Amino acid sequence: MRGPDHRGRRRFPLDTQHPSATAPAPSADPDAEPAITHDARRSHHSYGVTHANSRHTTRFTVVGNHLAQHAELSLLAIGLAVHIQSLPTGARVDIKTLTARFPEGSARISGALRELEAHGYLRRVRERVPGGRIVTRTVSCNQPAAAGPPARPVRPRPPGRPRTAPRTADDTPARSASPRREPAPLHVPEPGFPAPALLQAAADLLAGLHHTDPRLLLSARDTERLAPGVAAWLEREAGPAAVQHALTTGLPADVLRHPARFLAHRLTAGLPPPPPFRPSHRTLPLQNCEHCDRAFRAPEPGVCRDCRTTTKHRHREESDGQLTT
Repeated sequence: MRGPDHRGRRRFPLDTQHPSATAPAPSADPDAEPAITHDARRSHHSYGVTHANSRHTTRFTVVGNHLAQHAELSLLAIGLAVHIQSLPTGARVDIKTLTARFPEGSARISGALRELEAHGYLRRVRERVPGGRIVTRTVSCNQPAAAGPPARPVRPRPPGRPRTAPRTADDTPARSASPRREPAPLHVPEPGFPAPALLQAAADLLAGLHHTDPRLLLSARDTERLAPGVAAWLEREAGPAAVQHALTTGLPADVLRHPARFLAHRLTAGLPPPPPFRPSHRTLPLQNCEHCDRAFRAPEPGVCRDCRTTTKHRHREESDGQLTT
């Protein structure tokens, strides 16, 4: 920014100082007042800042214009950076300490610290102390461009541990691939007679559940693991519509992170009782008729029904003939 030229003179930057006299030598008396080094000639302009600079001999901090006149940092961040750079090494600059020191709240101070960290004036380095605890240290950079990337902290070696020679490429053992973690098994009821047709019907029922609720879309592996549980329901005379209603009714409103485990719980907790006992009709074995050799069913060997009827008629006729004579 340059000042206007009202009298045809050479223009000059407003932020450049032009002292007319050299600074005096520091006084031997420490209590003496610092000398005034500003230009004795008053500016003929009636606007803009006028510097009354005094030379500092003690308790001062050098701050670069790249920070003091930063185009992107907020005024709070610039002031906070100047305050941190003026502190001695080891001073606490956490949010709680700064909030107790300044009237700004923790939210504004936290935002200013993030600004300084984003532009490189602050760095946070995590280090492991000898006791094994990990601490976070804050590094203040007065020139971020010259500081470069942060150095990686060196972890202290535990005492008493012998120093070993570095391994060569031939001595380094090859890392074996870590075994893949298998998913936890799903505990579901098992059918008494797992017929292939019954398991296929159960898998088809599970594959169609996502039509009722898209959250119940199962993978092929989950469908295979849940099929025995559905087959156990079907085996206990629960129809496909009843099984689908039991699995899809009353679902939680939030997201189902593990639909397979949810269905496995319902299949186990709501398993219907076995059907009532029904006496089965015993099938009689086949027998060969002793007269005509024809096959018939009977509990014991003998003659068939037709041969028994014929024999009865014959005995009746014989008995009637005897009575007639």
